[in-house]
Amino acid sequence: MIQNPSDDARREILQNAKTIAVVGCSNKPERTSYMIAEALQQAGYRVIPVNPTIAGETVLGEEVVGSLADIHEPVDIVNVFRRSEQVMPVAEDAVKIKPKVLWMQQGIVNEEAAQLAKQNGIEVVMDRCIKVDHAILVPR
Repeated sequence: MIQNPSDDARREILQNAKTIAVVGCSNKPERTSYMIAEALQQAGYRVIPVNPTIAGETVLGEEVVGSLADIHEPVDIVNVFRRSEQVMPVAEDAVKIKPKVLWMQQGIVNEEAAQLAKQNGIEVVMDRCIKVDHAILVPR
């Protein structure tokens, strides 16, 4: 079973990251994925919303892309808002764009996807809320 990086390692990930792709980002402000993307943006990250259903729309001032493959700039963290059983295709896409970290939100666990990411040199965080970790680990 994959272990999450330590608090110190996650703090370092969050302090060094600049660009975060949010997979499953919603265009509805009341949805968790939107709120967390907004919080990340306010914390100073560049957020790239990824959602095939609303690709081409604008969310939080950023154009929504249909998939990770549509991102043509370096991504530090791929933050995943998909059901656990839907993470594998995201991990496969992530391997192609080589982010530093594949971060599955709280409640999302997929060992197979985590294994694939790890085998390809991508750090993995599972079942942790990136916004909560940021609030706790990164002093303002």
